[in-house]
Amino acid sequence: MQPGCTTLWGVKFTVLSTSLDPESRSAWLCTLAAAQLRAQGHAVTFLDLRAQPLPPFDNVQGPGGCYAHPNAALYHAAVAGADGVFLGVPVYNWGLGSGARALVELTGSSDEARGLHGAWFDKPVTFLVSGGLDHGYLSHGAFAFGLMVDFRCVVNPHFVYATSAHWDAPGVPGEWLRARLSRTVDRGVDLSARLRGRDYASVWEL
Repeated sequence: MQPGCTTLWGVKFTVLSTSLDPESRSAWLCTLAAAQLRAQGHAVTFLDLRAQPLPPFDNVQGPGGCYAHPNAALYHAAVAGADGVFLGVPVYNWGLGSGARALVELTGSSDEARGLHGAWFDKPVTFLVSGGLDHGYLSHGAFAFGLMVDFRCVVNPHFVYATSAHWDAPGVPGEWLRARLSRTVDRGVDLSARLRGRDYASVWEL
């Protein structure tokens, strides 16, 4: 238990894998993070865009639109009900894959007239990033900044950025990655435990 924190047990987490690659390394990171969280006694909801797909974001609320998709409510509830979110993302061309953007656009939409309220407000978010080149390790920075500004998310300063060189075998992290992931998950737990139960909720505003 960390000083100043009432308890680290029973924290509710949502782990989101946003890559559509059948051999996604960011999905491996999500699987390992979820296993560590469960081993520590936390409740974990794991959603993978490959298994629970979402449509392209079209901002249409009626029949056939993205909000009517059967998995839209599933993802919204998983984020809104979490004490903390672990977001697994691939990097392509110095930016995050389209799955992560579509997910946040859909579950983050706020429009009082249409009864929409973003699920991401005030959430602690920890990034699990897979990239191709070592020097792309800050490729998620603009996306993270958007979460902080638009939704007042608290982004964990500890994150994972792993390339193919950091894996000993498919799904088997090397020594450095194993230690980095374990430390990052622990920091995400501590941050989420400290911030849960706050008595305020942010709303969309300029």
